[in-house]
Amino acid sequence: MSSVLLKAGCFFLIILMGYGLKKIGLLSQSDLPVFSKLVTKITLPAAIIHNFSQATMDVSMLVIVLIGFLCSGAYAVIGYGLFAKGTRDQKAFGLVNASGYNIGCFTMPFVQGFLGAPGVACTSLFDTGNAFICLGGAYSAAKMVKGGEGEFSLMPIVKTLVRSVPFDAYVLMTVLSLLHVSLPAPVITFSGILAGANAFLAMLMMGVGFKISGDTSQKGKIVKILTVRYSISIAMAAALYFLMPLPLEYRQVLAILPLSPIASAAPAFTADMKSDFGLASAVNSISIVISIVLITATLLIIL
Repeated sequence: MSSVLLKAGCFFLIILMGYGLKKIGLLSQSDLPVFSKLVTKITLPAAIIHNFSQATMDVSMLVIVLIGFLCSGAYAVIGYGLFAKGTRDQKAFGLVNASGYNIGCFTMPFVQGFLGAPGVACTSLFDTGNAFICLGGAYSAAKMVKGGEGEFSLMPIVKTLVRSVPFDAYVLMTVLSLLHVSLPAPVITFSGILAGANAFLAMLMMGVGFKISGDTSQKGKIVKILTVRYSISIAMAAALYFLMPLPLEYRQVLAILPLSPIASAAPAFTADMKSDFGLASAVNSISIVISIVLITATLLIIL
């Protein structure tokens, strides 16, 4: 128990460090694109490559991709339902800002630190399904809802996914693992060195990006979205842990993945829709704090 609390506490301190460095001016919001590129294009893909190379997988594990897709997509439907009696803009807002998971930049470091290579492989499969929703699926549906016309388009989602380095790494390493093809030892060693920086950079980026700028009069909407989302998240986590016919090491991972924060792309998509960016930022940032608490508590129970 003490080791779990110590490591989780270190992650939280790194987030606080990032927030503190921003407050004293050493880092700023304008630095986020640099951190994002380092994490999403270098350290996260390296972590995927390194940990996948140490895990074994069979075709039956691909069901986890479907689980990730269904869990992530369920929130889009629920988010729409939360504002079913509201305006088109509110429905679109709920659809985007209640859906998807921030796994690569938030939950992956926890998995790396506590659940090892099999956990990272399981997380990668789950996030592959999640990516279809949080990297364009929910946004495309929201634009259709807000505009009141048009059809759901798959091509923009496909283009976004193909240009996503982590997604490409997920697919490549899944195929190689299923074919039992091993990468050269120098590649694994080099990726391992880069992967070691992923947790620090990802958590530091969370702290730098932490921002609550929503109108205080909108507290009701924030509470509404997060209460419903995390109530369902806890139920999903319990169901996946106790009911899935998978080895314990995979069920442990599936017990924390639904507790991940809202997808980090949600505020950007909200701004692109010309919706309430301040509210989206507040919901997203608060979800990070809630997820830290819930994931740490869950790890204390299952490990």
